[in-house]
Amino acid sequence: MMMIINPKNLKFFRRFFWKNLLFIVFFLQLTACTQKKTLHAESIKTASGWGYTISYQDKIIIKQTIIPVISETKSFRSEDDALKVAGLVVKKLNQNRSPSVTKNDLILLKIKM
Repeated sequence: MMMIINPKNLKFFRRFFWKNLLFIVFFLQLTACTQKKTLHAESIKTASGWGYTISYQDKIIIKQTIIPVISETKSFRSEDDALKVAGLVVKKLNQNRSPSVTKNDLILLKIKM
């Protein structure tokens, strides 16, 4: 038995294949571009209290073992305090703002100094 391929059908399938292939490629590219990489904050235990790290794609970009802005060199008293400040820094970075922390930020977060 011999199969005869109609050129019109072949043209239809080629066009159908290419239209769908372009859609699939476009969809995959769009999905890859819109995947948002997130920042991850984690508390760390120090010798004198608590600190935090902020990671991006499993790489630590900020490691803060002392309370910023104050004149003394001491760690956060509690893990909760460290995570509050880490959350603020992550929020600022997500808003494309400077991750610096002010004394006023510490007061608003009720960080024990």
